[in-house]
Amino acid sequence: MGARGLFVTGTDTGIGKTEVSLALMAALQRQGQRVLGMKPVASGAKSSGQGLRNQDAERLRAQGTFNVPYDWVNPYAFAPPIAPHLAASETGIPIEFTGIRHAYQALASQTDWVVVEGVGGWRVPLGAEGGVAELAKALGLPVILVVGMRLGCINQALLTTESILAHGSEFLGWIANCLDPAMERLEENISTLEREILAPLLGRVRHRYHPAPNALACDLEGFAALQSPLSQSGRGV
Repeated sequence: MGARGLFVTGTDTGIGKTEVSLALMAALQRQGQRVLGMKPVASGAKSSGQGLRNQDAERLRAQGTFNVPYDWVNPYAFAPPIAPHLAASETGIPIEFTGIRHAYQALASQTDWVVVEGVGGWRVPLGAEGGVAELAKALGLPVILVVGMRLGCINQALLTTESILAHGSEFLGWIANCLDPAMERLEENISTLEREILAPLLGRVRHRYHPAPNALACDLEGFAALQSPLSQSGRGV
């Protein structure tokens, strides 16, 4: 029987998808689950002795229960720090879902859970086969939305939620990532989103400097409550 998986997307780039993905991995590991992380597409990668390496992908790999080849975690790494479809075009390396599926299946064959972090926001294009939304559907994974709590997040969160549902993906819930400790009316904004988003709030990740995944995992109370029902779903390709 294959591993279960989660697809983590966000309202925008730079809103903490990697931190939340690491926290989700830590939360599952605290339950005794074997977990591996994946970031199928990443730009802004740096050259190393082993080829291009993306920092976020390396962090997901390091959080994994055991070591796996980097190419399984991040099959498409691009050096230009630009939108992935532009980086793919510029480098002449098209992003193909078949390659991503093969890497996902390799990870899934080794573990209980795979936490997949999308690139940018939900509607970021990737190539001829579609974008992040189409990739999540192709992998057959339920979606968790990370909402970066800052001015303007309500509109972004509601539009992203509508798009997730319109694409027919299973929407597990959302996580409020508190980016700005001085945000005005933070609790009121979270309450508004709880009322408007017809999916559970899985956690409120408090603002921390240099947070450890295990510390962030403590903020995911709603996700912890969801883990038992999840055992019956979330199996990807």
